[in-house]
Amino acid sequence: MKKTTLYLLGIIVTIVVGTYFYLSCCSYCGIITQKEAPKEKIVSKPPLPKTTSYPFDFSDGDFAYTTQDNFNFKTSTFDYLEPVSENVRNGILPGLKNHLTSNEQKVMNITGYYTSDEHNSSAFPNLGLARANAVKNYFVSQEIPSSQINIGAKLMDDMVPDKAIYKGPIGYSIEEVSANAEDKIKALYDKITGDPLILYFDTAEASINPSAEQRQKIADIAQYLDKVEKAKCQIVGYTDSQGSRKTNMRLGQERADFAKDYLMQNGISDNRIKADSKGPKDPIASNNTKEGRAKNRRTVITIK
Repeated sequence: MKKTTLYLLGIIVTIVVGTYFYLSCCSYCGIITQKEAPKEKIVSKPPLPKTTSYPFDFSDGDFAYTTQDNFNFKTSTFDYLEPVSENVRNGILPGLKNHLTSNEQKVMNITGYYTSDEHNSSAFPNLGLARANAVKNYFVSQEIPSSQINIGAKLMDDMVPDKAIYKGPIGYSIEEVSANAEDKIKALYDKITGDPLILYFDTAEASINPSAEQRQKIADIAQYLDKVEKAKCQIVGYTDSQGSRKTNMRLGQERADFAKDYLMQNGISDNRIKADSKGPKDPIASNNTKEGRAKNRRTVITIK
C-alpha cells in the first residue's frame, strides 16, 4: 500500500473516530443541559370576582313580587341612587301598600347590607342600618306606615361592587308583628329616657363626631319615632356660664340646631324634632372649674 493511501486512510479513521466521540459526548452534554435548565413558570392571573346583585324580592303567602332591579348605593354611602327603578316603584304601589294596609299585623323587614372595609359617615352604627333607614324613608314617602316597617343590618363582606356601586344591597321579608312588640317599645322608651344621648362641645363650638355608642342611641331614637306616631325627639342645647346670657342662649340654640340638622341629614323628619336652648340654665357641674364647664357645654337628645 502506498504511503499516500495509508495517509488518507488515517485521516478518514481519525475523522470517523472524532465524529463518533463528538456525537456521543456532546449529545450527552446537551441532554444534561436540557434537564438542568429551569423551566419557565407560567403565572395565571386569578379571575376577577363577579359583581354581586340582589333582587327586590318579597313574598307573604299568595302575595309575592320580584324584580332584578333594586335600590343601589355607591360604596361607603347611605343615600340610594336616583332615579328609583320603575320596577321597584311598581312593586311598592299599589301591591305592597295594599297588602300591608289590609294586614295591619304584618310588618316589612328591610335589611341593609354593608362590608367591613366601607367608611361609615352616617349617624347610625353601620352603613347597613343607614341604608335600610334610607329605603324605609322611601317606603314612607309612598304612604306605607313606618310602624309597619322594621330595619336591620347584615355584614356582607362577599359583596362585590360594579364600578364602585353596590347593586341592591338590601334584603326584604314580611312577617307577623311580634307578640311582645308593645313591651319592646316600652323597653326602648325606658332605655332612651333613662340614658339620654348627650353631645359635648368645645368652647364656642357647635360641631361633633358621634362615637359608636352615641350612634346606637341615635338608631334607638329613630326606631322609637318610627313606631310611635305622636312621639317627638326633644333636643336642648346648654352652655357654661362664661359670657353673656344672650350669647349663651344663642350658642345653646346653635348646638341644638346642629344636632337637629344632623338627625335630619340621617333620615329623621323635621316635624318629629323640637330643638330649644336653655343656655347656662340647669348646670350639671360647677362652672368654677374647667372640668365642670366642659360638662355643662352639652346638648341633650331624648324623646317626649
